[in-house]
Amino acid sequence: MIDKEFLLKTLKRLLETPSPSGMTDAVVRLVCEILDEIGIEYKLTRRGAIRASLPGEADSPKRAIAAHIDTLGAMVKALKPNGRLEIVPIGFWSSRFAEGARMTVYSDNGNYRGTGLPLKASGHTFNKEIDTQPVDWKQVELRLDERCASVADLMRLGVRVGDTIAVDPGTEFGPNGYITSRYLDDKAGVASLLAAAESIKRKGTKLPLDVLLLFTISEEVGVGASHILHGNDVAEMISVDNATNAEGQNSSDFGVTVAMMDSAGPFDWHLTRHLLDLCREHNIEHARDVYRYYRSDAASALEAGNDIRTALLCFACDASHGWERTHEDSLMSLARLLAAQMASQPLFHRDRKALGPLEDFPPAEVQTTPDRPL
Repeated sequence: MIDKEFLLKTLKRLLETPSPSGMTDAVVRLVCEILDEIGIEYKLTRRGAIRASLPGEADSPKRAIAAHIDTLGAMVKALKPNGRLEIVPIGFWSSRFAEGARMTVYSDNGNYRGTGLPLKASGHTFNKEIDTQPVDWKQVELRLDERCASVADLMRLGVRVGDTIAVDPGTEFGPNGYITSRYLDDKAGVASLLAAAESIKRKGTKLPLDVLLLFTISEEVGVGASHILHGNDVAEMISVDNATNAEGQNSSDFGVTVAMMDSAGPFDWHLTRHLLDLCREHNIEHARDVYRYYRSDAASALEAGNDIRTALLCFACDASHGWERTHEDSLMSLARLLAAQMASQPLFHRDRKALGPLEDFPPAEVQTTPDRPL
């Protein structure tokens, strides 16, 4: 049984901790604190990616589940003569969502609050031009809540080119189960993974294989899980991320979505079907979807040269990389499926070795004439 209160409390703690890519130390310490509370051992890479472990009956091959704790953000591009800041995005997101956002600039001399504004922000000054200016990062500036009207004033404050900017999440937990916030991608996924692990520990569930919980720190800038696996002991890896609930997609609004393919190509045939079977076996609401403009930690792990089976499990996320919204039912469905996957039997015993003969390779009939329900 997944503890919903733990899941939502964990999500709140994560969302309250700024963590744009490149500035993730605080959220790394928070996740380690939560792992300590659950009683799960872990180690950190040099830069802070977390590799936690749930022991199983066999230590090889291992399973891995990856979720990223870094988020989108921004950076100071230039100090402007009017005392405001030109900014550029960290990660890929539209400047539309910077307009009106409250932000914090982390300078070497201290932190400063401000608001992202379009260059033509005042209808009293620019009349209808406020509705016709282009949508582009060059059309946005950051107004600090400080006495600064020149480059000299900004220099006096200690603000410099390259300072990291965190954008306020604006989180709301609704009484009807809806959760609205920036950065549900992927902190909702992290909270679901931690809730699944907490359930495994609390119930003392016996796992057939060691399960690695991987918390990556640079997925939003394309690096992701490329630097966290360390060796060929992992045979199966699930990436946890957001489902793009939008027109033309088939993602579930209140369940878990099993991605069949993203921009990096199809996910492992056997592992995705295994996850779909678990959904049916445990009566977990689910859907299947295909994403055109999407990549996850799974892609970076494969590009780094790892020969592993990969899959992508997603929680509902409307308006991804903007004002995101999910529902607690979707997070619970995801957590239930992750816990079921951890406790399930390995797909193939041959996966214990990186190389093997043809004789123990799955027969072609498994894919071409599968005997499973739709």
